Amino acid sequence: MTSSNDLSALAADAYVYGYPLVFDLSMVGAFMTKGFGSLPPAPFNEFAHGDQLADPSTHFVSVNNDTVYTVAQVDLSGGPVRLRTPDTAGAYYVLQFVDAWSNNFAYVGKRATGTEAGEWLIVPPGWTGTPPAGARGVIEAPTSVVSVVGRNVCDGPDDMTRVRNLQKGFTLDPLHPGSPGVAGLSAPDPGVPEELLFFERLRVWMAEFPPAGPDQDHQERFRPLGLLEEGPSPYVNAAPALVRALTAGLAEGKARVEAATREPADAERPSGSWEMDPHLFDYNLDHFGIGTIDSPQWRIADREASYLVRATAARTGLWGNHGYEAVYAHTFTDADGEQLNGARSYTLRFEEPPPVESFWSVTMYDTPDYYLVDNPAGRYSLGDRTPGLVYGEDGSLTVVIQRERPDDPAEAANWLPAPAGDFRPVIRLYTPGRSALDGTYRLPPIVARG
Repeated sequence: MTSSNDLSALAADAYVYGYPLVFDLSMVGAFMTKGFGSLPPAPFNEFAHGDQLADPSTHFVSVNNDTVYTVAQVDLSGGPVRLRTPDTAGAYYVLQFVDAWSNNFAYVGKRATGTEAGEWLIVPPGWTGTPPAGARGVIEAPTSVVSVVGRNVCDGPDDMTRVRNLQKGFTLDPLHPGSPGVAGLSAPDPGVPEELLFFERLRVWMAEFPPAGPDQDHQERFRPLGLLEEGPSPYVNAAPALVRALTAGLAEGKARVEAATREPADAERPSGSWEMDPHLFDYNLDHFGIGTIDSPQWRIADREASYLVRATAARTGLWGNHGYEAVYAHTFTDADGEQLNGARSYTLRFEEPPPVESFWSVTMYDTPDYYLVDNPAGRYSLGDRTPGLVYGEDGSLTVVIQRERPDDPAEAANWLPAPAGDFRPVIRLYTPGRSALDGTYRLPPIVARG
């Protein structure tokens, strides 16, 4: 017989394992009903196009302010879907394909496939048909619902006309018009109490979107929690002991994920070092489609360890790219190891530009939500494409990070506004150079002034 402590520990493991699925599909549902920021809501198999760069109204964790989003939620339960992409004339863009478990399983775009126009076929699991003539490739989806997350580089409001014209060229159409309608997402049993809804969603969606075989074997551990039961929900009238174990496990699982998002203590790393992990999104171990790199370098060796990495990535940067597409670095502390806070003023000095083949940026986020920070200047990020930056005579760039606009004109030109409280900036390197991936390049620390 399983003890209550064992059940609680098992529930915590289930939370870590299942959080990416539940969070991802919750965002899919929210996208179709509410949209995100300037992205309007859209039904399955239709692109929604942003009409501006993200701002604080875009309530999505660590959303970028460098590109304009073009996003579609794709349901393949009715059969394959044709994707058409425009010629971007060399401009950076990427379409990232994410399954229901938050695995990145394919890429189309400048790095992966070039910038010329193309047609692709997105197919459901197990599809065995023949792609149409003219299709550049077949994108095999691991789950019947996937997200297509598109990013078109945008150099500010004056560049939006070009981006809008490109957006018209991203289209989705069924391979067989008149095929059956899409199944969509199953809803949790309405009788399940609020404190157990996470586990109900996990139960329903695990059955609806089964993972790869090795992960299905891992899921068998969660049978005592009711997560593998079919039919009516076991959580409508759950036994008190199970309710206690699930709620305790939920709290422990959340704490475990939150702890993993914080910068790990490392005596060998200087205070204020940026946490730059090119391998944060390497938890996909089973599905490598167009544009991915299938090699041990880009796979986490320990499958069970990958579950916490996957949950951490979903918590801090859902729908983020593999490191070879873009690298994300964040920090919570300054060079003295103190928490970054808007009560102080800071500088971030780049002696030389970060190594990128495309471009780089630094973006400000609040904590604990990791949302963009509202400010009177309307500046949420800056980087090598920001007009008017003032460089030193030696080519260096000093970014000023503080709440109020600096009085000095040069500092004001290089100002990244901060919130009143704690904050967490993120540096992005798009198509990073080798030194960023192998760790030989180190980002400079943020230094407190005064």
